[in-house]
Amino acid sequence: MKFMLSYLKRYKYQVAVCVFLKMSGTILELLIPYVLEYMIDEVAPLKNPYRVILWGFAMLALAALVRFVNVSANRMSVKSAKCATYEIRRDLFWHSLNLSGNQTDAFGLPSLTSRMTSDSYNVQSFLQSGQAMGIRAPIMLIGGIVITLTMDVGLAAVLCVMAPIMLIVVVSVSLKGIPLYDKVQQSVDEIVRIMRENITGIRVIKALSKESYERRRFGAANETMTRRDRKAGVVMALPGPLMTLALNIGLTLVVIIGAVRVNNGLTKPGVILAFLTYFNMILMGVMSLNRLFMMMSKANASANRIAAVISQPEGLEPIPEEQAARTDRDGYIIFDHVSFRYGEQPNVREGVQMSLQDICFEIKKGGSLGIIGATGCGKTTIINLLMRFYDATDGNVFVDGRDVRTYDKDSLRRKFGTVFQNDVIFAESLAENIDFGRGVDEQGIRTAADNARARDFIEAYDDTYQHQAAIHGANLSGGQRQRVLVARALAARPEILVLDDASSALDYKTDAALRSVIRNEYRDTTTIVVAQRISSIMNLDDIIMLEEGAVIGHGTHEELMAACPQYREIYHTQMGEGVSNAG
Repeated sequence: MKFMLSYLKRYKYQVAVCVFLKMSGTILELLIPYVLEYMIDEVAPLKNPYRVILWGFAMLALAALVRFVNVSANRMSVKSAKCATYEIRRDLFWHSLNLSGNQTDAFGLPSLTSRMTSDSYNVQSFLQSGQAMGIRAPIMLIGGIVITLTMDVGLAAVLCVMAPIMLIVVVSVSLKGIPLYDKVQQSVDEIVRIMRENITGIRVIKALSKESYERRRFGAANETMTRRDRKAGVVMALPGPLMTLALNIGLTLVVIIGAVRVNNGLTKPGVILAFLTYFNMILMGVMSLNRLFMMMSKANASANRIAAVISQPEGLEPIPEEQAARTDRDGYIIFDHVSFRYGEQPNVREGVQMSLQDICFEIKKGGSLGIIGATGCGKTTIINLLMRFYDATDGNVFVDGRDVRTYDKDSLRRKFGTVFQNDVIFAESLAENIDFGRGVDEQGIRTAADNARARDFIEAYDDTYQHQAAIHGANLSGGQRQRVLVARALAARPEILVLDDASSALDYKTDAALRSVIRNEYRDTTTIVVAQRISSIMNLDDIIMLEEGAVIGHGTHEELMAACPQYREIYHTQMGEGVSNAG
């Protein structure tokens, strides 16, 4: 609750106006039955039609005023709730972007997605309704009882007995609802995860005819969420029927007791009619409180999940220079006995396999390094450590003579142009995908596209660089997507170019032309190429071969051919025995 209020209080003046209007509207609404009672018991017996009509118009004016004030209050509540939720979503998005690799792994992308969507919606619904119902319902409940006490203490005693009982029931059940709705949101995370996997891998699923299997998997997760949501809904719905029963019993008692009191001359008929109206108002107040507590239970569970992300400390903050590691080596990029394993390092069990083990290499300014090895051997992990998505478990990484931990992460990553495995094409124009918000001019975009061998197919479109890419580049071929991604990496002329399996969808001729352009046009750029095929790296200055996280070969292509049997085997498998080293 504190988390939600911390954002809402930033709009305290709007909230104050909303509260004032809602209080005013509810108090005016409570006066309508009182006026009706006065008309029946005091004005009507005078048999003056003009006075009856006058008071009738007064009631209409009062009702119109109530409507105007309540509508104005509702608009204010919608506006402040919308603004507060906008800031919550903005902060959640920003903190999600700045989570470290370990923090992102701990939350999971599906969970972050559901916190941004369904959780923030639950919070917005409560902030909006809470300002309206949270003011109106208690005033209806308490005000109705107070006014009925002034009219007839005997009849009001029925309400005074029942109201506290109903409130206790509502509060008690609502406290049970918060953990139940937390489980519901966890189930939503699971559904989002499965949907995300299915949407991303839809072609694989269709190709392998696994629609039925995925339908069953989604159905199981959906059934779990439905069961949990049903349980939470049943628990939170319990007060409704109980309160309706209690109030109907009370209403019956009021009619019976009121009839006796009217017959005995102890009260007037208008009082009974007013009591019935106030009884309905009190019923609406109690039911609104029940609904409010239900929404609050959902919102509290959702707010706690959002706060868990926003309250995370900034991931991988720069360390002071005096705490940084030093190196005497003159390489531009240096890995000094680096080892790494995924997961929160303090909790890692002894004996767990390292993802990287004692990695050592250096690259000179403008030099190039190729990394090759089987899937899962740690190639991409090296890039993750270089760009400081994670910190090394042991050893140190240096860029331009500095420990990477001393860099502000934005200033470090601005040095890079990168193409990752499974990189993303956004649903924007091709020009915007290449520029990526960096302010690259039109000529720079064209040059980058030309160097990436993407210019021909882009300019073949009628709208050329303004051609709209579909989500994930679904309207582009695999080779076209990779060339657009390479153009994005080259567009800002980076100090360090990282190509992580960036040519797997390219034919050998295009791949060779791309390597030639990078070698000739980006001489001052330090290049790291992660590849599965030797032709993409054989002409680089240095090559390391990984196996199960360890370097088993290090040197030029010729040196590895002579000294590393595993590298030589891959070469002969891919290239054949008599292939020339030219490329």
